[in-house]
Amino acid sequence: MKTGKKYAEKAKLVDRNALYIIEEAVELLKKTAPAKFDETIDFSIRLGIDPKKTDQNVRGTVALPGGTGKKVTLAVLAKGEKYKEAQEAGADHVGMDDLVEKIMGGWTEFDLLLATPDVMASVGKLGKVLGKKGLMPNPKAGTVTNDISKAVKDFKAGKVEFKPDKSAVIHLGIGKVSFDAKAISSNIMAVLEAVNKARPSAFKGLYFKSAYISSTMGPSIKLNVQKALKSAQEAD
Repeated sequence: MKTGKKYAEKAKLVDRNALYIIEEAVELLKKTAPAKFDETIDFSIRLGIDPKKTDQNVRGTVALPGGTGKKVTLAVLAKGEKYKEAQEAGADHVGMDDLVEKIMGGWTEFDLLLATPDVMASVGKLGKVLGKKGLMPNPKAGTVTNDISKAVKDFKAGKVEFKPDKSAVIHLGIGKVSFDAKAISSNIMAVLEAVNKARPSAFKGLYFKSAYISSTMGPSIKLNVQKALKSAQEAD
């Protein structure tokens, strides 16, 4: 793969064979971000699970203490009092039959779709449009809930959903390079702990195979996951 001079210079600062503790990795991340714009921090975790097996399903949400640095556009399907609650909590788009019809027509200009349990019969119609985009509301992801006001506020504040792709890799944006180092570190730790708690009981073997952080344009930095989790357990 051909890379630019800036990237090549920054990549020299990273030991590709090393496992970095979180604080070292964050410090290195800030040094190796080559772009002039405020780059997003990408976090990739490769798991040892088989995503094709239903008993090895990993999915959940995590509230990032330092936020995401990204404006999240939320759509909500609700009616009655829950409709009003969603609006008052700051949802960008709130509706019911009108919104269902709009989405069925191909409109998907939102990052997350939340729904209350009583409207799930209508949500089922949206599978063909939202399924491939991973936007279908799901109780495990916290996107189907009666406490719609809290859900809207949490996701707006930095709550994110995680689930592995077909290669058993979780990809998340966990902030911006301009964030304070402590905020970045706390976001990384929050994700690792949440994914660890979501470990399927049926799974046997090495759960965390690898984890990397990188800026949008910078080199990948490998994390020492086991050391991070051990330190967190000792601190509890």
